[in-house]
Amino acid sequence: QVQLVESGGGLVQPGGSLRLSCAASGSIFMFAYMGWYRQAPGKQREFVARIYSGGTINYADSVKGRFTISRDNAKNTVYLQMNSLKPEDTGVYYCNAVKTGLDSWGQGTQVTVSS
Repeated sequence: QVQLVESGGGLVQPGGSLRLSCAASGSIFMFAYMGWYRQAPGKQREFVARIYSGGTINYADSVKGRFTISRDNAKNTVYLQMNSLKPEDTGVYYCNAVKTGLDSWGQGTQVTVSS
């Protein structure tokens, strides 16, 4: 089982930026894709962004043009750069890693966008 540890969350004003990190306990080469999801209070967890091993990237429409997902294979880490943050971006952000027979999740990191 691979452990995923998120970090980088916090409180930021609208229009601000944060960079989330997801560090894996092992090589991320093994994963078909890694991604970020978020869950706002009282709502279901929703997809935010995903990066495939071949480099293909997908974003939710709500974050396109504002968020950027990237990976550093040498550091076994995936990042989520979040710019122009809005109050509706508030929630717990979870890292996800998937390969055949394995679907791992991190514990989540809180992002709060408020003035």
